[in-house]
Amino acid sequence: MALVTGGAKRVGRAVALRLAECGMDVAITYRSSSDAAAEVVNEIRAMGRQAVAIRADLEQRDVGEQVYKQFERHFDRLDALINNAAIFWPCRLWQVDADDYDRFQAVNARGPLLLMRAFASMLADNWDEDDPATTGRVVNFVDIHVMGEPMPGYIAYSASKAALLEITTSAAVELAPRVTVNAIAPGVVAWAEEFDEKQRQQYLARVPLGRAGTPADAAEAVRFLVCDAHYCTGQVIRIDGGRLLK
Repeated sequence: MALVTGGAKRVGRAVALRLAECGMDVAITYRSSSDAAAEVVNEIRAMGRQAVAIRADLEQRDVGEQVYKQFERHFDRLDALINNAAIFWPCRLWQVDADDYDRFQAVNARGPLLLMRAFASMLADNWDEDDPATTGRVVNFVDIHVMGEPMPGYIAYSASKAALLEITTSAAVELAPRVTVNAIAPGVVAWAEEFDEKQRQQYLARVPLGRAGTPADAAEAVRFLVCDAHYCTGQVIRIDGGRLLK
């Protein structure tokens, strides 16, 4: 059983469907994309798996309790929590204000942390020390640009993803051995609308593989961490086509 935040569109949708293809029941959260969320739920059910969509606003201080209460109405176990939902827009140093900063931190860092806290016990419930496959899994989405390659003009966003990276490694220690906590650090796996063609080509010029990634690339990395990575925690997988090498 997996819970994917922001599972109605783009990368979250690909992750939810990929895990369902692997035989998992899937719950997704969405904030405003109710129609898209319903479509994902229907696709998963068509595979013969259980699925439910939960409306959630990660900016709310009680989001962990809210999502947990709705989730347990449908399911009594959770094997994997995928913190994919995030907000993203440019905000330079001289533009940022306290409200911008607080919103990025709330959605991109505090929300995932509160969900991890709310579901930590459920994720650990099925652990058997003799069977590594029973370890609960958390996968957080961070960003390659908080790993030594800062992205100018996105200071508030980057600060929030850097916080989530630290949350990942700290939680990996605190939740071991019953739960593993790892991260995916994408480059471009779905173009932001703000990127025009010139910006896209400038970006790709620094990608050794010469192309942008896809939501399916990110989803496959999540599948690995959830299904196969039994002896891996506190790690970050870069899905960037080698972007940080140039």
